Amino acid sequence: MSEFTNKTLMIVGGTGSFGNAVLNRFLKTDIGKIRIFSRDEKKQDDMRHYYQVTAPEYAGKLEFFIGDVRDIASVRGAMHGVDYIFHAAALKQVPSCEFFPMEAVKTNVIGLDNVLTAAIDEGVKSITCLSTDKAAYPINAMGVTKALGERVATAKSRTVPEEKTKICCTRYGNVLCSRGSVVPLWIDQIKNGQEITVTNPDMTRFLMSLEEAVELVLFAFREGHTGDILVQKAPACTIMTLAKAVCGLFGADENRIRIIGIRHGEKMAETLLTNEECARAEDLGNFYRVPADNRTLNYDNYFSSGDTKRNTLTQFTSDNTVQLGVEAVRDKLLELPYVREQLGLN
Repeated sequence: MSEFTNKTLMIVGGTGSFGNAVLNRFLKTDIGKIRIFSRDEKKQDDMRHYYQVTAPEYAGKLEFFIGDVRDIASVRGAMHGVDYIFHAAALKQVPSCEFFPMEAVKTNVIGLDNVLTAAIDEGVKSITCLSTDKAAYPINAMGVTKALGERVATAKSRTVPEEKTKICCTRYGNVLCSRGSVVPLWIDQIKNGQEITVTNPDMTRFLMSLEEAVELVLFAFREGHTGDILVQKAPACTIMTLAKAVCGLFGADENRIRIIGIRHGEKMAETLLTNEECARAEDLGNFYRVPADNRTLNYDNYFSSGDTKRNTLTQFTSDNTVQLGVEAVRDKLLELPYVREQLGLN
């Protein structure tokens, strides 16, 4: 990872699942410093002690900053000397954001703008922002705020040359076994002898591991241009398929699966690439690139000329991507450290 040799990487929201996955990837490389910025001192303390015990020879690379993306002063205070940023701080629980939408705005929109503003002012070379499939055709507060966050990133990218500060977004689907996700919930329900609660058996969701989420961010960091949104061609499955795979791994009776219905603000299928974005998207093999629309505010031009070209791509959804069966999902789950740990395989 020569790009990171002796560099300082700041992970905003770094105590979450993604931050820990990045640490596992980078800590034992020749990276200079990894700076963790978050508002949760308990999680920071836990992370500090964990790596002091498990990787004492590398723990000195870690730097911890308490702060909140909602407070630009605290963000600025953590930014000096940073080369690159992975921005993962967000309110991302759909029901919570439905009940407290202004809190989602403060973190997912204003917080992102604060990070971008401080980073540009400090001369950070690259910022990669994590977004979600719920930002495409959003129907809930979480998705709306993440979609607006993407627009904020695109707008900011127009204000600064790429060679000074590159700003990219990544958009990804469900990250298996991330904090607050459904697979750990089902494992707990099985181990406690409870029913396995499924919202709707026909609902489909993209499937990604934390490692794949890190790979997407690294791809955006290396290959993206400022203003881009990068999307991985993730497979998907129905929620019932996922539930049956978990039951099979943990010896649970599928008859204990109980349908509870769709929760606040949920879709039957998710979208990673909208039909409108397909008009300018590029197929990069395992990824899609959506370049920024960098037309100006001079609307007079659009009365005399338009864009007659359109790509042949169509929207990329969890219904029309590769669908995994129970066995394939089970194999994917067995690759996850959390699942292996719960099964006693590590």
